[in-house]
Amino acid sequence: MDKRGRGLLQIHAAVLLFGLTGIFGKSIDLPARYITLGRVFFASVSMGLFFLVKKTDIRPKCRKDCAAMILTGALLAFHWSAFYASVQLSTVAIALLTFSAYPIFVTFIEPVMFSEKLKKADVAAAMIMFLGVLLIVPAFDIKNDMTAGLLWGIAGSAAFAAMSLVNRKFAKDYGGSIIAFYEQGSAALFLLPMLIFCRPAVSARDMGLLALLGILFTGVAHSLFIGGMKYVRAQTAGIIAGIESVYGIIFAALILNEIPTVRELTGGAVILGTALYTTMRSKSE
Repeated sequence: MDKRGRGLLQIHAAVLLFGLTGIFGKSIDLPARYITLGRVFFASVSMGLFFLVKKTDIRPKCRKDCAAMILTGALLAFHWSAFYASVQLSTVAIALLTFSAYPIFVTFIEPVMFSEKLKKADVAAAMIMFLGVLLIVPAFDIKNDMTAGLLWGIAGSAAFAAMSLVNRKFAKDYGGSIIAFYEQGSAALFLLPMLIFCRPAVSARDMGLLALLGILFTGVAHSLFIGGMKYVRAQTAGIIAGIESVYGIIFAALILNEIPTVRELTGGAVILGTALYTTMRSKSE
């Protein structure tokens, strides 16, 4: 197998692992923010040990970059906490599909952050995606758990959009795994104070699942994805990443018996189809 083939295999494996992370929200008997704490703690520790063994220089180039990455960790902590709250209140499908709609927020935030022109085609795509989200809404009532879960998913999606745009600035000077290490480590530091006020009982099973989520499904998966991108175009990797929701929905149906409704499938098709179209369009620009 050539380098590009191995790269594609690594990216597909990483996206498959990413797609399974939602299952942990239903499988671990802990509140969403504690699941997030376990995930970022084990991920950052495993990545830190990897850098130590490899003797990788991970020092930030300046204090400003270090402070910015730490603050971005707060966004990551909120994003994953909101994601798991969405999973627990609604379904894995709703959580993943609302996450996939993050380009809606990117469309309007990116031109402000990078002094770029807001394109009509991007606005149109964002509006179509928004219609896809509306199709998923089961009832316009925040007392409905499904709707509350969807709103948490949208909130997490907005946080991810902001985080991805900040990371765009870092990408020129740092490797993706180094950025992830600092953000996951700082997310853990932001969440650790929760243990002062409340220490939920954690079973050996839950602790094992948290370690698996952090080490394999986050640390290893991220390393596979970044490693694969050395030999695969970013646009191709982005298209493959869009399959994450599909993997997640399929495994949620098989493992949790969460069968998505026709509305969810229709809304998901609109969201993912629009994301695929805009990715392909940007490829030709």
